[in-house]
Amino acid sequence: MNRLSTRRLTLAYDGVPIIKNLDLAIPEGKITALVGANGCGKSTLLRGLARLLKPRNGTVYLDAADLFKLSTKEVAKQLGILPQGPVAPEGLTVRDLVALGRYPYQNWLQQWSKEDERLVALALATTGMTELAERSLDTLSGGQRQRAWIAMALAQDTEILLLDEPTTFLDLAHQIEVLDLLLELNQTQGRTLVMVLHDLNQACRYADYLVAVKEGCVYAHGTPMQVMTEAMVREVFGLGCRIVEDPVAGTPMCIPVGRKLKISQEVALKGDRFST
Repeated sequence: MNRLSTRRLTLAYDGVPIIKNLDLAIPEGKITALVGANGCGKSTLLRGLARLLKPRNGTVYLDAADLFKLSTKEVAKQLGILPQGPVAPEGLTVRDLVALGRYPYQNWLQQWSKEDERLVALALATTGMTELAERSLDTLSGGQRQRAWIAMALAQDTEILLLDEPTTFLDLAHQIEVLDLLLELNQTQGRTLVMVLHDLNQACRYADYLVAVKEGCVYAHGTPMQVMTEAMVREVFGLGCRIVEDPVAGTPMCIPVGRKLKISQEVALKGDRFST
Protein backbone atom coordinates (compact mmCIF):
# COMPACT_ATOMS: atom_id res chain seq x y z
CA MET A 1 0.00 0.00 0.00
CA ASN A 2 1.20 3.54 -0.77
CA ARG A 3 -0.27 6.36 1.32
CA LEU A 4 1.84 9.02 -0.41
CA SER A 5 2.19 9.17 -4.18
CA THR A 6 2.41 11.50 -7.17
CA ARG A 7 0.83 11.45 -10.59
CA ARG A 8 2.31 13.37 -13.52
CA LEU A 9 3.80 15.82 -11.03
CA THR A 10 5.61 18.92 -12.28
CA LEU A 11 7.23 21.32 -9.81
CA ALA A 12 8.82 24.60 -10.85
CA TYR A 13 10.65 27.64 -9.50
CA ASP A 14 10.05 30.95 -11.28
CA GLY A 15 8.40 29.10 -14.13
CA VAL A 16 11.38 26.77 -14.67
CA PRO A 17 10.38 23.09 -14.27
CA ILE A 18 12.58 21.19 -11.82
CA ILE A 19 10.52 18.01 -11.37
CA LYS A 20 8.93 16.92 -14.62
CA ASN A 21 5.83 14.80 -15.14
CA LEU A 22 6.80 12.45 -12.31
CA ASP A 23 4.92 9.33 -11.17
CA LEU A 24 6.10 7.98 -7.81
CA ALA A 25 4.67 5.82 -5.02
CA ILE A 26 6.29 5.86 -1.57
CA PRO A 27 6.19 2.40 0.08
CA GLU A 28 4.30 2.48 3.37
CA GLY A 29 6.18 1.56 6.54
CA LYS A 30 9.56 1.63 4.77
CA ILE A 31 12.56 3.94 4.55
CA THR A 32 12.89 5.57 1.13
CA ALA A 33 16.05 7.49 0.17
CA LEU A 34 16.08 10.05 -2.64
CA VAL A 35 19.53 10.18 -4.26
CA GLY A 36 21.01 12.09 -7.16
CA ALA A 37 23.49 14.77 -8.16
CA ASN A 38 23.31 18.32 -6.84
CA GLY A 39 20.52 20.27 -8.50
CA CYS A 40 18.69 17.20 -9.82
CA GLY A 41 15.47 18.02 -7.91
CA LYS A 42 15.64 15.80 -4.80
CA SER A 43 14.86 18.54 -2.28
CA THR A 44 12.31 20.09 -4.62
CA LEU A 45 10.51 16.76 -4.82
CA LEU A 46 10.52 16.47 -1.02
CA ARG A 47 9.05 19.98 -0.73
CA GLY A 48 6.29 18.97 -3.12
CA LEU A 49 5.54 15.83 -1.09
CA ALA A 50 5.40 18.00 2.06
CA ARG A 51 2.97 20.50 0.49
CA LEU A 52 5.56 23.27 0.74
CA LEU A 53 5.66 23.78 -3.03
CA LYS A 54 2.48 23.81 -5.09
CA PRO A 55 2.52 21.71 -8.28
CA ARG A 56 2.63 23.45 -11.61
CA ASN A 57 0.88 20.37 -13.01
CA GLY A 58 -0.13 16.96 -11.68
CA THR A 59 -1.09 15.84 -8.21
CA VAL A 60 0.38 14.71 -4.90
CA TYR A 61 -1.91 12.16 -3.24
CA LEU A 62 -2.28 11.34 0.44
CA ASP A 63 -4.57 8.33 0.91
CA ALA A 64 -6.01 8.95 -2.59
CA ALA A 65 -6.89 12.57 -1.71
CA ASP A 66 -5.28 15.59 -3.38
CA LEU A 67 -2.77 16.76 -0.76
CA PHE A 68 -3.25 20.41 -1.71
CA LYS A 69 -7.01 20.24 -1.16
CA LEU A 70 -6.67 19.10 2.45
CA SER A 71 -6.54 21.59 5.33
CA THR A 72 -3.13 22.58 6.70
CA LYS A 73 -3.84 21.08 10.12
CA GLU A 74 -5.17 17.86 8.61
CA VAL A 75 -1.95 17.46 6.62
CA ALA A 76 0.20 18.35 9.67
CA LYS A 77 -1.41 15.50 11.62
CA GLN A 78 -0.31 13.00 8.98
CA LEU A 79 2.94 14.41 7.50
CA GLY A 80 5.95 15.61 9.46
CA ILE A 81 8.74 17.54 7.73
CA LEU A 82 12.32 18.22 8.83
CA PRO A 83 13.76 20.77 6.38
CA GLN A 84 17.43 21.17 5.57
CA GLY A 85 19.28 23.30 8.13
CA PRO A 86 16.27 24.30 10.28
CA VAL A 87 16.71 27.41 12.43
CA ALA A 88 15.00 28.02 15.78
CA PRO A 89 14.50 31.32 17.62
CA GLU A 90 17.44 32.24 19.84
CA GLY A 91 17.21 31.00 23.43
CA LEU A 92 14.65 28.28 22.75
CA THR A 93 15.06 25.19 24.93
CA VAL A 94 14.87 21.64 23.67
CA ARG A 95 11.52 21.12 25.41
CA ASP A 96 10.14 24.34 23.90
CA LEU A 97 11.15 23.18 20.43
CA VAL A 98 9.69 19.71 20.84
CA ALA A 99 6.44 21.20 22.17
CA LEU A 100 6.03 23.07 18.86
CA GLY A 101 5.30 19.68 17.32
CA ARG A 102 1.94 19.70 19.10
CA TYR A 103 0.82 22.92 17.41
CA PRO A 104 -1.46 21.18 14.84
CA TYR A 105 -3.55 19.82 17.71
CA GLN A 106 -4.09 23.18 19.44
CA ASN A 107 -7.06 25.49 18.97
CA TRP A 108 -9.03 27.99 21.04
CA LEU A 109 -11.17 25.17 22.44
CA GLN A 110 -8.34 22.72 23.09
CA GLN A 111 -5.20 24.08 24.69
CA TRP A 112 -2.24 22.13 26.09
CA SER A 113 -3.39 18.70 27.32
CA LYS A 114 -2.06 15.67 29.17
CA GLU A 115 -1.80 13.91 25.81
CA ASP A 116 0.41 16.72 24.52
CA GLU A 117 2.60 16.40 27.60
CA ARG A 118 2.81 12.63 27.21
CA LEU A 119 3.84 12.80 23.55
CA VAL A 120 6.47 15.47 24.18
CA ALA A 121 7.95 13.36 26.99
CA LEU A 122 7.86 10.27 24.76
CA ALA A 123 9.59 12.11 21.88
CA LEU A 124 12.33 13.33 24.24
CA ALA A 125 12.84 9.83 25.63
CA THR A 126 12.83 8.17 22.20
CA THR A 127 15.54 10.49 20.91
CA GLY A 128 17.60 10.35 24.13
CA MET A 129 17.04 14.05 24.82
CA THR A 130 15.22 13.93 28.18
CA GLU A 131 18.27 14.98 30.20
CA LEU A 132 18.88 17.87 27.81
CA ALA A 133 15.27 19.07 27.75
CA GLU A 134 15.97 22.34 29.61
CA ARG A 135 19.14 23.13 27.67
CA SER A 136 19.14 25.93 25.12
CA LEU A 137 19.48 24.67 21.55
CA ASP A 138 22.38 27.08 21.11
CA THR A 139 24.48 25.08 23.59
CA LEU A 140 24.06 21.68 21.91
CA SER A 141 26.34 19.80 19.53
CA GLY A 142 25.27 19.33 15.92
CA GLY A 143 24.10 15.76 16.54
CA GLN A 144 22.15 16.79 19.65
CA ARG A 145 20.43 19.64 17.81
CA GLN A 146 19.44 17.31 14.99
CA ARG A 147 17.99 14.84 17.49
CA ALA A 148 16.02 17.71 19.07
CA TRP A 149 14.49 18.58 15.70
CA ILE A 150 13.66 14.92 15.09
CA ALA A 151 12.02 14.85 18.54
CA MET A 152 9.84 17.79 17.49
CA ALA A 153 8.79 15.88 14.37
CA LEU A 154 8.01 12.83 16.53
CA ALA A 155 5.90 14.89 18.94
CA GLN A 156 3.82 15.86 15.91
CA ASP A 157 2.80 12.17 15.96
CA THR A 158 2.60 11.60 12.21
CA GLU A 159 2.92 8.26 10.45
CA ILE A 160 4.99 9.79 7.64
CA LEU A 161 8.24 11.73 8.16
CA LEU A 162 10.00 13.65 5.37
CA LEU A 163 13.63 14.62 6.07
CA ASP A 164 15.77 16.80 3.81
CA GLU A 165 19.43 15.83 4.24
CA PRO A 166 19.17 15.03 7.98
CA THR A 167 22.92 14.34 8.22
CA THR A 168 24.20 17.50 6.47
CA PHE A 169 26.98 19.35 8.35
CA LEU A 170 27.35 16.49 10.86
CA ASP A 171 30.58 14.58 11.39
CA LEU A 172 30.59 10.86 10.65
CA ALA A 173 29.82 9.76 14.22
CA HIS A 174 26.81 12.08 14.43
CA GLN A 175 25.62 11.01 10.97
CA ILE A 176 25.49 7.38 12.08
CA GLU A 177 23.85 8.40 15.37
CA VAL A 178 21.02 10.18 13.54
CA LEU A 179 20.57 7.44 10.92
CA ASP A 180 20.52 4.72 13.60
CA LEU A 181 17.80 6.67 15.42
CA LEU A 182 15.71 6.99 12.25
CA LEU A 183 16.14 3.28 11.50
CA GLU A 184 14.99 2.43 15.04
CA LEU A 185 11.89 4.65 14.62
CA ASN A 186 11.02 2.83 11.42
CA GLN A 187 11.58 -0.66 12.85
CA THR A 188 9.90 -0.15 16.24
CA GLN A 189 7.08 2.22 15.29
CA GLY A 190 6.51 1.39 11.63
CA ARG A 191 6.82 5.00 10.53
CA THR A 192 7.22 5.74 6.83
CA LEU A 193 10.40 7.77 6.28
CA VAL A 194 11.47 9.62 3.14
CA MET A 195 14.99 11.09 3.24
CA VAL A 196 17.18 13.03 0.87
CA LEU A 197 20.70 11.61 1.30
CA HIS A 198 23.98 12.46 -0.44
CA ASP A 199 26.00 9.48 0.76
CA LEU A 200 25.14 6.55 -1.50
CA ASN A 201 26.59 3.94 0.84
CA GLN A 202 24.58 5.25 3.79
CA ALA A 203 21.48 5.27 1.58
CA CYS A 204 22.06 1.61 0.72
CA ARG A 205 22.65 0.66 4.35
CA TYR A 206 19.65 2.41 5.85
CA ALA A 207 16.98 2.54 3.13
CA ASP A 208 14.64 -0.21 1.99
CA TYR A 209 13.90 1.64 -1.24
CA LEU A 210 15.99 3.99 -3.40
CA VAL A 211 14.77 6.58 -5.87
CA ALA A 212 17.55 7.86 -8.15
CA VAL A 213 16.66 11.25 -9.62
CA LYS A 214 18.26 12.66 -12.77
CA GLU A 215 17.33 16.07 -14.20
CA GLY A 216 13.94 16.12 -12.49
CA CYS A 217 12.92 12.60 -13.51
CA VAL A 218 13.12 9.20 -11.85
CA TYR A 219 16.03 7.37 -13.47
CA ALA A 220 15.63 4.20 -11.36
CA HIS A 221 13.73 3.02 -8.30
CA GLY A 222 13.62 -0.16 -6.25
CA THR A 223 15.68 -1.90 -3.59
CA PRO A 224 19.33 -0.85 -3.12
CA MET A 225 20.39 -4.10 -4.82
CA GLN A 226 18.27 -3.21 -7.87
CA VAL A 227 19.17 0.48 -8.12
CA MET A 228 22.81 0.73 -7.03
CA THR A 229 24.63 -0.27 -10.20
CA GLU A 230 27.74 1.03 -11.90
CA ALA A 231 25.59 2.14 -14.84
CA MET A 232 23.26 4.16 -12.55
CA VAL A 233 26.16 5.93 -10.82
CA ARG A 234 27.75 6.72 -14.18
CA GLU A 235 24.51 8.06 -15.71
CA VAL A 236 23.12 9.91 -12.67
CA PHE A 237 26.33 11.21 -11.10
CA GLY A 238 28.71 11.21 -14.08
CA LEU A 239 31.13 9.10 -12.07
CA GLY A 240 32.91 5.85 -12.74
CA CYS A 241 32.81 3.39 -9.85
CA ARG A 242 32.89 -0.20 -8.74
CA ILE A 243 30.00 -1.71 -6.81
CA VAL A 244 31.02 -4.29 -4.21
CA GLU A 245 29.35 -5.85 -1.19
CA ASP A 246 29.53 -3.84 2.04
CA PRO A 247 31.53 -6.16 4.34
CA VAL A 248 29.51 -5.03 7.38
CA ALA A 249 25.94 -4.62 6.14
CA GLY A 250 25.96 -6.86 3.06
CA THR A 251 24.42 -4.02 1.03
CA PRO A 252 25.83 -2.55 -2.21
CA MET A 253 28.83 -0.28 -1.64
CA CYS A 254 30.01 2.26 -4.18
CA ILE A 255 33.77 2.76 -4.60
CA PRO A 256 34.41 5.81 -6.81
CA VAL A 257 37.05 5.66 -9.52
CA GLY A 258 38.57 9.13 -9.44
CA ARG A 259 40.92 10.80 -11.89
CA LYS A 260 44.04 9.86 -9.89
CA LEU A 261 43.13 6.17 -9.88
CA LYS A 262 42.27 6.25 -13.59
CA ILE A 263 45.69 7.73 -14.41
CA SER A 264 47.42 5.13 -12.21
CA GLN A 265 45.54 2.35 -13.98
CA GLU A 266 46.43 3.74 -17.41
CA VAL A 267 50.12 3.99 -16.44
CA ALA A 268 50.06 0.42 -15.15
CA LEU A 269 48.48 -0.83 -18.37
CA LYS A 270 51.11 0.96 -20.46
CA GLY A 271 53.83 -0.55 -18.29
CA ASP A 272 52.37 -4.01 -18.83
CA ARG A 273 52.41 -3.48 -22.61
CA PHE A 274 56.04 -2.38 -22.63
CA SER A 275 57.13 -5.30 -20.45
CA THR A 276 55.67 -7.94 -22.76
